[in-house]
Amino acid sequence: MIARTYSQTLDYLYETLPMFQRVGAAAYKNDLVNTYRLCEALDNPQGKFKSLHVAGTNGKGSTSHMLAAILQSAGYKTGLYTSPHLKEFTERIRINGLEVEKEFVVDFVNRIQPLLEEIQPSFFETTVAMAFDYFVAQHVDIAVIEVGLGGRLDSTNVITPELSVITNISFDHKDLLGDTLQKIAFEKAGIIKERIPVVVSERQAEVAHVFEAAASDKKSELVFASDHIQLVGKETVYDAYRNAKLWLENVDPQLKGLYQRKNMRGVLEAVSHLRELGFNISDAAILKGISQVVTLTGLKGRWQTLHTTPLTICDTGHNVDGIREVMDQIDSISYRRLHIVFGVVKDKDITEVLALLPKEAMYYFCEAKIPRALEATILAREAKKAGLSGMVIPDVNEALRTATESATNDDLIFVGGSTFVVAEIDGL
Repeated sequence: MIARTYSQTLDYLYETLPMFQRVGAAAYKNDLVNTYRLCEALDNPQGKFKSLHVAGTNGKGSTSHMLAAILQSAGYKTGLYTSPHLKEFTERIRINGLEVEKEFVVDFVNRIQPLLEEIQPSFFETTVAMAFDYFVAQHVDIAVIEVGLGGRLDSTNVITPELSVITNISFDHKDLLGDTLQKIAFEKAGIIKERIPVVVSERQAEVAHVFEAAASDKKSELVFASDHIQLVGKETVYDAYRNAKLWLENVDPQLKGLYQRKNMRGVLEAVSHLRELGFNISDAAILKGISQVVTLTGLKGRWQTLHTTPLTICDTGHNVDGIREVMDQIDSISYRRLHIVFGVVKDKDITEVLALLPKEAMYYFCEAKIPRALEATILAREAKKAGLSGMVIPDVNEALRTATESATNDDLIFVGGSTFVVAEIDGL
């Protein structure tokens, strides 16, 4: 089949190539063979543009978008590759915030379809090659590349970046990355390249030695951003210090989650290193990128306010640490009653996540329209064991409407548990 339209092209990609977003571990390829073959067929685009490489368990998406927004604000034509998409496939590949043209997606698949059918790469392997090909065709000055899963064996790990950035490490995808933080950190540390500096956002005692060993082996300069960057001030507006010296005043992030402070330290330390590498990034560009990241890059779903009466917020946090951060954020808000619209995927152990959720909240258990989604009825049954009660409303938007109708203007509604639940919210 030769795809003729954008819609047909996406159908071909989704139906022919295994997609982790939909089917989980069956789509994961634990080597880089297919990615290299795709890149070779495209004349190795991965070596034809400058890049930053961002890995980590939580925060890598926010970090990638902030770095891209800052570089864009500094005048660089900036590519951005992230995953998964929330609403539209083209969200994955952007230049200066603009999504890749649908025509390019169609042309790319038509061009390499014989090779796709020969080697049968995963959906992710194909989209990585597509992004690299697009960035070269559009002559970007630099591209920010977010790791999809892990790092060492992730398809994006065929690049040699100017700088590697690793955000925090926590438990996620244990079946693929390992059942200890050290094993997971080892996979993330796999993006560290020979003599390429690496910034780790947060010094975590359990895994710091893993990064130190990897950086030493690669003769790469390693910096833990939390050792150097201090953020002082109010919850959402603060001053930034580097090595106890005032650097930026009145930093006002557009990403309001309290957990973004961890990401911010990594972003600022990364920018400091980019300056040392010769990038011309003014303080004004940094402040603009941070304060307008959503506007500049189109980022969605990070502690995003959907409505104000009642206050309705969504967040894509989906693993234990991500949910813990969300609960901490909820605890900082005053409200009469809490309503939680919640859905998860079935290939993760949700016992620890459910234990973190407040028992006094009213729950609306739902499920995203993907094969990986855990059935809402099963989720409700497991939640009941954890002392949580509510109603089963499988459709995400119907669950949200019911929560909104049940809430008063003084209540708080939260929507989350899975990236894919957030992705289905109408009007996001």
